[in-house]
Amino acid sequence: MLFIRMSYIEKKYNSKILEVFDELTKLEQDILELFAFKSIEYSDKVAKLCALSTNKINLILKKYYPEIKQISDKLRIKSRLKFYFDLIDKLTHYIRCVEEFQNLDDQYYETIIEFINDKENLISGKYKDISSNELTVFYDKKTREELERVLAEKIEAGSTQFFTFGSLEAEVKKIARIAGAEEIAILKDEELLRRAEFINDPKTIVHYSVYSKDEDLLKEIGREIKNYLNSKGFEAIILLLEITDTMQEREFIAGSVITNADLLPDP
Repeated sequence: MLFIRMSYIEKKYNSKILEVFDELTKLEQDILELFAFKSIEYSDKVAKLCALSTNKINLILKKYYPEIKQISDKLRIKSRLKFYFDLIDKLTHYIRCVEEFQNLDDQYYETIIEFINDKENLISGKYKDISSNELTVFYDKKTREELERVLAEKIEAGSTQFFTFGSLEAEVKKIARIAGAEEIAILKDEELLRRAEFINDPKTIVHYSVYSKDEDLLKEIGREIKNYLNSKGFEAIILLLEITDTMQEREFIAGSVITNADLLPDP
């Protein structure tokens, strides 16, 4: 009976997610119409559409997506969500630029218009590849066990490969803490990085944890770190783990971001 019920819920929530994506597509068309004017006069309306899009994406992440179990469905949904994460980043940046400069070149509008018009190609190509890599890593038992072992050992041993000083690493640390991370470590484990074939030239691992079971919070921390590193021109991929701290008898969930940014100076 449990299997039947879970299958029903999953089917129902898949349908709900499709409905939300349809609503987001309509919002995209509204955004395109406003951007066609290439005028800051409509920035307030763009801000409202951006907020509506964010609310709909949060609905998927918090209510519907956690019930999706099939990997094929997860891949389809994640690929589309990544498009919207980047779209919202672009719209947020646009709103900030309007506030700061009060005037934007037409090319700025054209870039976002082109991005939205290229949506399906981006989802089936770039974002599908990224999502596939993330899901492969997350559900690969051997990789997760190795990450759990290495990261747990580093934390318990008070590794000297934690944060030192440096502007980029300090900024990552600040972003993680503001987002809600309670413990942060930057690791440079050569053996583990050699196995990270899903990212070009991986250099460091940002490890963070929260003493709760709030997976949405964990994902949000990872996204904040990833988005910051991407904004600086680096690649980054999010890994999610769950570790039990047996020494303190406290459960915590922990995540990691592997990046090709060199966040730690050479010893």
